[in-house]
Amino acid sequence: MARDQRPPGAGPALRPAAPADTSREDSRLDRSSDLTDAEAPPALPAASLAAGAAAQAVATSSIPGHDSYREIWALSWPVMLGQVLVNAVSLIDIAMVGRLGSGALAAVGYAAQFFFLVQSVLFAVGFACVALMARSIGAEDPDGARRALAASLEVAVVTAFALVGAILVSPHTLLGWLGAPPEIAERTVPYLVLLLGSSILLSLAMTFESGLRADRDPRTPMWIALVVTVVKVALNLVLIFGAAGFPRLELVGAGIATAVSQTVGVALFVTVVIRALPGSALALRLADFGQALPLLRPVIRLALPGVGERLAMNLALLAYFRILAEYGPVAIATYTVGIRILSFSWIPGTGFGTAAATLVGQALGAGEPDAATRAGWRATRLAIGVALLLGAVCAGAREELSGLFTRDPELIAELGPFLLCLALTQPFLQSHFTLGGAHRGAGDTFTPFMAALVGNWVMRVPLAVLFAYGLHLSIVWVWYALSVDHLTRTAWLAWSFRRLRWRRPAA
Repeated sequence: MARDQRPPGAGPALRPAAPADTSREDSRLDRSSDLTDAEAPPALPAASLAAGAAAQAVATSSIPGHDSYREIWALSWPVMLGQVLVNAVSLIDIAMVGRLGSGALAAVGYAAQFFFLVQSVLFAVGFACVALMARSIGAEDPDGARRALAASLEVAVVTAFALVGAILVSPHTLLGWLGAPPEIAERTVPYLVLLLGSSILLSLAMTFESGLRADRDPRTPMWIALVVTVVKVALNLVLIFGAAGFPRLELVGAGIATAVSQTVGVALFVTVVIRALPGSALALRLADFGQALPLLRPVIRLALPGVGERLAMNLALLAYFRILAEYGPVAIATYTVGIRILSFSWIPGTGFGTAAATLVGQALGAGEPDAATRAGWRATRLAIGVALLLGAVCAGAREELSGLFTRDPELIAELGPFLLCLALTQPFLQSHFTLGGAHRGAGDTFTPFMAALVGNWVMRVPLAVLFAYGLHLSIVWVWYALSVDHLTRTAWLAWSFRRLRWRRPAA
C-alpha cells in the first residue's frame, strides 16, 4: 500500500499503489521537482516524506485516526531513541576532553561550529534522498529507488568535499573571524582537519541511513550507531589519555577516534547494501551510479531550500558564537558544554516534530483538516509537558551536571546561569520544533523558514550585539538573547498555526 500524495483536502488519503511503469519515469521526476518551491507548498514536502518514511511501519491505515496521543507517541519515541544515541557520542566526547581543561573545550567548540555547518547541509541532502526513494518505493519501482540513492550519494559526497575544501583553505583566518585567540586557534586546527575529514565519511553514512529509513528499516541504522558509539568511546580512552600503551594524543586523539569510528560506520552500511536482496531498493550496484544522472537535478532541487534555511540558521549561530568569544575562552567552553548537556532535552521536540509532520500531512490528505489541527496542538502539548519535566531536572541539578564534564571551578560557576537559561528555554524550543514539523507536514515550509530568520537575525543576534557591544552587560544577558530567539519562533509558529491558512490546498 502507498499513501496517496495529493494536495491537502483533495480526497481519500489511501489507495493501492499501481505497478511501476518505467515509461513514465520522466514524468515522476518532473513531479518530484514540485517539492522544492518553498513559497508554493507542495502536496507532500521532503520533510513530511522524511518523517513518513521513518514512521510508516507504525502509522499505517490499520491505526484509526490521525490525532491520538497514543499515535503521536508511537511515532515519536523511535526518533527520540535514535537521537539519544547520537547525542551520547557528543556528550561523552566532551566529558573526556573536559579533563584536558577549558582551553581544550574551547578548541572543540570552535571546531564544532564548522562541523555542524557541514552536517546541516548534509541533512538537507538526506531529506532529498528519503523523498525520492520513498516515492519510488511506494510506486513499487526499486530500480528508481536505487538510482535515487546513488544520485544522493554523489551529491552528498561532492557537497561535503566542497564545504570541507572551502573551510580548510584558510582555517586560521576563519577561526580568527570567530574570535579564537591565536593559542586556541593553533590547538584547534589539527583537530578541525580530522573532524572535517570525518565529515566526508559522514556524508556517506547519513545518505545510507536515509535510504534505509526510506525502505522502512530504522533498526539497522540504530545498531550501526551503537557500534560506532562503542568504537568512538574506546578509541577516545586510549588515544586522548594514552591508555593501554598508546601515546597520549589529547585533542588529536579525539579527532582520530572520530575518523576511525566513522570509517567503521560506513563499512557497516556498505556491508548492508552488498548483502541486500537482489532487486531490492537497497541492492545498490555500480551500474546504478551510471544511471543516476537524470536524478541529480531532482536531488539538488529538493535539497537547496533546506540548505538555504540551515545555512541561514548556522550563520546566525556563528555570529552568536563570535559575540560570545568577546567574553573569553571560558564563555566558549561554557557554551560548548552547556549545549551538549541539554541537547538530550531537545530530543523530544525533534521526535514530536516528526510525528506532527506525518500526522498533519496524512490528515490533510484524507480530507480531515480538523484532525490535522488537533494532531498539531496535541503534539505540541506533549512536547511542552516533557520539556517542563526535563527542564526542571536540568535546572535543579546544574552543579551535578556541570561536574560530570569539567573539574574547572571557574567553568562550573559559569555553567550554572547558562544551564538555568537553557532549562527555562526548553518549552519554547520544543514547541517551535513541533509546530514547525506540523507546518511542514501541511506543505508549508516557508513559515518555519521565516520564523527561524526572524528569531535569529531580528532577535538573537541583534540583541546579543546590543548587550555585548552597546550596553557592555554581563554574559548572562547574552545567554538570554538565545531565549528570546526561541520564544519568538514559538510565538510566530503558534500564531500561524492558529490562523489555519496552512490547511488550504496547495496551488
